[in-house]
Amino acid sequence: MQINQKRYTHIIVGAGSAGCLLANRLTSRAQNSVLLIEAGAWDDGFWLKLPVGYYKTMNNQKVSRHFACEPSEGSGGRSINWPRGCVIGGSSSINGLIFIRGQHQNFDDWAALGNHGWSYNEILPYFRRLENFNGEDSQFHGRHGELQVSKLRNHHPDCSAWLDAAHQYGLPLNDDFNADTTEGVGEYHLSIGARWRSSSSRAFLAPAKTRKNLDILTKTLVTRVLFKNKKAVGVEIDQEGQKQVLHAETEVILSAGAIQSPQILQLSGIGPEKLLKKHGIDVVVDKPGVGQNLQDHYQMRTIVQMRSRDSLNNQIRNPFSLLRMGLEWAFRGRGALTVGAGQVGGAMRTDFAPTDQPDLQLFVMPLSVDKPGEPLHRFPGFTSAIWQCHPRSRGSIEIKTPDPTAAPKIQPNYLADELDQKTMVEGIKILRQIYKQPKFRDLWDAEIVPGEQVRTDAEIIDAIRKGGGTVYHPVGTCKMGIDAAAVVGPDLRVHGVTGLRVVDASIMPLITSANTNAPTLMIAEKAAEMILASSH
Repeated sequence: MQINQKRYTHIIVGAGSAGCLLANRLTSRAQNSVLLIEAGAWDDGFWLKLPVGYYKTMNNQKVSRHFACEPSEGSGGRSINWPRGCVIGGSSSINGLIFIRGQHQNFDDWAALGNHGWSYNEILPYFRRLENFNGEDSQFHGRHGELQVSKLRNHHPDCSAWLDAAHQYGLPLNDDFNADTTEGVGEYHLSIGARWRSSSSRAFLAPAKTRKNLDILTKTLVTRVLFKNKKAVGVEIDQEGQKQVLHAETEVILSAGAIQSPQILQLSGIGPEKLLKKHGIDVVVDKPGVGQNLQDHYQMRTIVQMRSRDSLNNQIRNPFSLLRMGLEWAFRGRGALTVGAGQVGGAMRTDFAPTDQPDLQLFVMPLSVDKPGEPLHRFPGFTSAIWQCHPRSRGSIEIKTPDPTAAPKIQPNYLADELDQKTMVEGIKILRQIYKQPKFRDLWDAEIVPGEQVRTDAEIIDAIRKGGGTVYHPVGTCKMGIDAAAVVGPDLRVHGVTGLRVVDASIMPLITSANTNAPTLMIAEKAAEMILASSH
């Protein structure tokens, strides 16, 4: 095994949403020398930059690593596929562009668990610091950050009609989900610049990658963290079959995501003692919480067939419409090529909500498809979907082998809790009521999914199990906290060792209410400040 003599102050594992931002911030101080390691390649492809390109990239295994979950009752015995970005920029390079922070109470709940410094009022400055918002001036938004955040660029008549119908149903209108509250319905913000996707790579790494104190390794797998007397002193890597040891003088920072950060910890000897011994791994710290507390949003869609031909299903097959879309994007930075994974939607409370916070998220698109990457349906389709904001079900991630190239065992345990089932069933009923409001009821002919024949609660939950899926929001597997199950403390240092932090979505003790990319970036921004402050 080759030992590289170059020493870095910080080694960052994973050049995703968090890793790219960290690399930018840590190299802003000249005395730091930073190594950023990414298993994927550079994000050079056109589809990685075009906003709507996620339809091409999410299932492209050249830039997206696919993890198969264990079949379970909650998913109708199916194995749900979890694609994660394996490219510079990580999942921020292939996600559906939605930029939403989550309910204020989410972060207050984190703080209430003993995570001091993580309440909403305390983390709002970090959201503002990283953001360059193109909307109206607001105390909630930043203007000088690197990440471009845009208001909706594609206004569609069917989506406008749905918003009117949701308002008729009784939901308030909300013109900014990132302001006072997420409750109500309105348009989503997107991580888009003038024309191109604003990924973490484009926003944060591009301005920093030529700095002399930053080295970047691509197509390089970190196999484990190395310790000396319970201090992280470096990492072992595999670069095209060649193993090498790299040294970190100050810290190793895991930003490999909610699947692979706990996997790397377990491979490195930090995790449940019984699991590690089973695979012949020397135990550095017996930490049962590593890989536990897995949470994800499970979504169920409804699809109706529209009477008008305005659906993007039709427009995408019309060469004149396609030309118009291309011109509108090229000259104005607007139109269908800027569509995110949800155009409009919102959040609401069902009768099952355990608190006064919304427990249901809604997403709407003027198109229909079986899943991203597949052709749009040939009929004029319209989709509205729901997921439960705060599922009670918990899953786990465990290594199946000491081989670092093998995927871990992922057990999401979708819908294991009865409250989750009741909330999802209620969500489908609410979507159906919105479709039947005066502003929308004459625009469509038939319900395609789950279908008019699905009526009773038992039939609806069966359809949800068999037809629902992930919204690609796994979090929580290296939980932040001060209790025995916590993996990292409020400073994101791993309990039981020194010189090691985790900075990514895995540290969320509780999943945020909506899409998880924005809060992951905030976590990295706050972490960078803590890391810089600790190395004075």
